[in-house]
Amino acid sequence: MKKDKIIYWITTGLLAAFMTMSATMYFTRNPDVMKGFQILGFPLFFINILGLAKLLGAIALVAPVGHRIKEWAYAGFLFTFIGAIWAHVVTSTSFVGPLVALALLATSYLFWNRLAVKTI
Repeated sequence: MKKDKIIYWITTGLLAAFMTMSATMYFTRNPDVMKGFQILGFPLFFINILGLAKLLGAIALVAPVGHRIKEWAYAGFLFTFIGAIWAHVVTSTSFVGPLVALALLATSYLFWNRLAVKTI
């Protein structure tokens, strides 16, 4: 169980840190983020919405919140990362970042479920 907790917290901490950094890039209107959204034709107001969602999701993953809220955070990140991978493929840019984030998400979710089953 100790090994499971360590793996869970490392992957979850890294994921939350990545999403917090990503949200910061969105809120500060990083030129690369702006360019990517313009290439895809997304409205620029969507940057703030997605940045806020990433920040709230990161908080939900590390905060002691209810089971359902964590499930929603994991689901939201799943859709975000799949969409990000697709967006990078379409724009012929590297999709390694979202792919790594997706792997961290899957590992965090797996070990979160293992720990939840052991505590019931």
